[in-house]
This record gives sequence, C-alpha cells and structure tokens, in this order.
Amino acid sequence: MSLSHSTNRNADDQAARWAAKLDGGPLSATERNELDAWLAQHPDHRILLSEYCQFSTDLEAQLPLLVASGQVAMPETVHPRRIGRRVLWFAGALTAAAAALTVVVWSGRPAVQTDAIATSFAERKTLRLADGTAVEVNARTSLLVNLDRTERRVRMADGQAFFTVAKDPSRPFIVETPAGSVRVTGTVFDVHAENEAELEVTIVEGSVQVRPSSSNARPTPAPVSLIGGQQLIAAPDSVSCRSLAASEIEDALAWRHGEIVFTGATLDRALARFSRFHGRNISAAPEIASLRVGGRFRLADLDGFLNAIEAFLPVQVSRDSSGAIAVRSRPSR
Repeated sequence: MSLSHSTNRNADDQAARWAAKLDGGPLSATERNELDAWLAQHPDHRILLSEYCQFSTDLEAQLPLLVASGQVAMPETVHPRRIGRRVLWFAGALTAAAAALTVVVWSGRPAVQTDAIATSFAERKTLRLADGTAVEVNARTSLLVNLDRTERRVRMADGQAFFTVAKDPSRPFIVETPAGSVRVTGTVFDVHAENEAELEVTIVEGSVQVRPSSSNARPTPAPVSLIGGQQLIAAPDSVSCRSLAASEIEDALAWRHGEIVFTGATLDRALARFSRFHGRNISAAPEIASLRVGGRFRLADLDGFLNAIEAFLPVQVSRDSSGAIAVRSRPSR
C-alpha cells in the first residue's frame, strides 16, 4: 500500500502540524488520542512525523544563522492553517543555504572530547558534556564519550542514562549499546541496556531513531522512529513500541530520584534490579520467581524492599555469611 499524491500532500501538512504541536509543549489527552489515531492510519505517517520533528529541531538551531548571514529572509506572517507549507518553504531555504551555513557554524563548534565515565554500586552521577549535553547516569553504568567535529557518539557498555541533548543539527548524537543504537540531534530521552539482547528507550520530548541490533532469536529489525511520550522495548525475540501516559513516563524515570516503580514485574526481575544497584548476590527460588510485584520503592533501601515482599508475598528472605540473599517459598504452617 502506498500513499497517493493528494493523500501524500495532506500527510505532509498533518505531519508538519503535529510536529509544530509537539514542539510547542505537551499534548493534551485528546490531542494524544488524535495523534495516535493518525499514526495508526498508515505506516508512513510515523516516518513523516519523525522527519518533520527532526526538521523542526534543525530549523530552530539554523534559522538565526541563516538570517544573520543574509542567506534567507524571514517569511511574512503565515496563517496557522498553512504551517505545513511554511515548514516546506524553510526546507527549501535551508537546502539553498547549506554551504554558507557550514562556514558560519564551523568556527563555533566545541573542542573534541573523549572521556570515560563509570558509576559504582548505589552511585548516581550528573555531568555536562563539552557540547552542553546533560547526562544523568544510574548506578553501575559505563559510558565512553567521543565528541568530534562531525558527530557526537556515546558508547554505553551497560547500565542506564538520561540524556538532554544540546541541539546541533550538523553533528548527530548517537548512543550505542550492545542491544542497539539511538540517533538524534537534540532531544530528551532515557536509555536502559543491561545486556546484549534487551534495550529500553523512553522519549520525553523531541524525536529519535532507534536501530535495535540482531540476536540469535531476532533478525535485524528496521530502524524505528519515536517521538515524545513513546517507549521502545527490544527483547531477545521481539521489538515493541507504545505510547505512555505522563504518569508512566514518571515511573520509568523514577530512578533519577532514587526510586524504582514496579507494575506487575516478576519477582526475579525486581530482585535483579536491586541486585544490580547494590552489587549484591540476590536470588529467587524457581517456584516463586514468577510471582508479581507492584509498588514504588527507594533503590537505596534494600531492606525495606525485602521486608515488603515478605509481608505481601508467600516468601521468606535469608542471608548467609557472605552477604548473599536468597528468597524462597515460605513454609506452610
């Protein structure tokens, strides 16, 4: 199925309109439902929207330079209903002035930066890169930062980080993980990757392109475009994408405030999160590993979490002399 010429023109206008709305601030619940319905109408809609969101980001950074250099003139006031055509006009102007813009921007670029960043058990860190990008790093995360004159690349061996990327359309920002990569020029997003087969990317604002890697059970998937309020989860045998409510985004990013939220997570996965954060050996017996856990917990309060699961689940917790923690089924009385 392909879009006809008239439908394609309408899709461009709709994509430009939604890109402008997204750039203007959070959508209302009604607008989010309308956007989801439009995206579901045709697979090309999501690609178009991602392109227009990216173009809006590029335009915001480049327009002052283009005007100052005399390469383009600001258009006259345009009626809101013609916002799609206004965006297309700017696109043509940007193409015509690309060579001049390269000269204008080059002298203002930051120096090259190469840096290794790592956090230990129960440690979180906030830092700012040479380009102005802010990075919040969760516990037990390893990053290798390489900023040069053509691109900005962060290699995440494992862990979790939240990026507020400084806008620079001439230098894409790429986060590489063993489970896939994320490409942007300026946006706010979270990347969680603790092994070679699983990747979770949550977008707060802007747009990104995620390219999950292949695995033995999953062939190389096509790149996936995401916008603010969406989340991609790549598992060993599947890749899924969904829209999140504001409360769900807050839950996904609770680690930034030292918390973790479980909504029906299996007990073994919940224990694994605390095990990783604290660097402790914590295990669940096979017969209780699939029990479900829910609630909001302080990551630093391991004892509080263990007390909670003993109170609400049929389990008991034991510790040995090495500090290892075992969670087993509670004996019948």
